[in-house]
Amino acid sequence: MQKIPLTVRGAELLKQELQHLKSVARPEVIEAIAEARSHGDLSENAEYEAAKERQGFIEGRIAELEHKLSMAHIINPAEIHAEGKIVFGTTVTLEDLETEEQVTYQIVGEDEADIKERKIYVGSPIARALIGKEEGDIAEVQAPGGVREYDIIAVQYI
Repeated sequence: MQKIPLTVRGAELLKQELQHLKSVARPEVIEAIAEARSHGDLSENAEYEAAKERQGFIEGRIAELEHKLSMAHIINPAEIHAEGKIVFGTTVTLEDLETEEQVTYQIVGEDEADIKERKIYVGSPIARALIGKEEGDIAEVQAPGGVREYDIIAVQYI
């Protein structure tokens, strides 16, 4: 079985979601199903059908989170000794050579990725282009509009 890379923060967020689903969402949907059953005929009961559908989603997500956490390889970026190379968990500052704009990203797992928070998925084109490079290197990223070049300004393990 393949391990799923997660940062410490990413693992904590998944644990929090799992705890919420088990302690809040699951009991709420069980109560909703009981309430809908009390209304009589289940064959034409839209509330019952909606609650059962929601229960299926919640149980599926619980199983998914439990699996991911059991297969997790938790990586603390502060403990990485990659000798300046970009690896999973690294925070990297780039400068677009065409526009001279600077941007900082952290390379994270799939469940943690959020472009608004500047966290990019390790399997994304830009992250794949960065992995293994170091400060001062140029990374070429195949973007929908063509190849983009980025100068790697800083590599941090924070």
